[in-house]
Amino acid sequence: MEWGVLILAGICEMFGVAMISKYHKERNWQSLVLLSSGFGASFLFLSLAMESLPMGTAYAIWTGIGASGAAIWGMILNGESRDWRRVFFIIMVLGAAVGLKLAA
Repeated sequence: MEWGVLILAGICEMFGVAMISKYHKERNWQSLVLLSSGFGASFLFLSLAMESLPMGTAYAIWTGIGASGAAIWGMILNGESRDWRRVFFIIMVLGAAVGLKLAA
């Protein structure tokens, strides 16, 4: 269960990062509420997951999901570079997160 909550925290982190981009384009209260909600939910779920997971593992996986997800989101929705090296390093980050789960 804690791993599912941690993955949900990472997804919320990814959403919060995407909303930063939206807020820069549309400076309105709705964008700000979405941004704050995404990061707030992310921290809430991270804290719940850390009740039973080691802090270092939980934090590394949370940031990995958020960073990789935001990069993938940017490639798909914002037309950011899809260079093979960028994709390779995203895969490395996700592989490291899986490795941490297997080692926990």
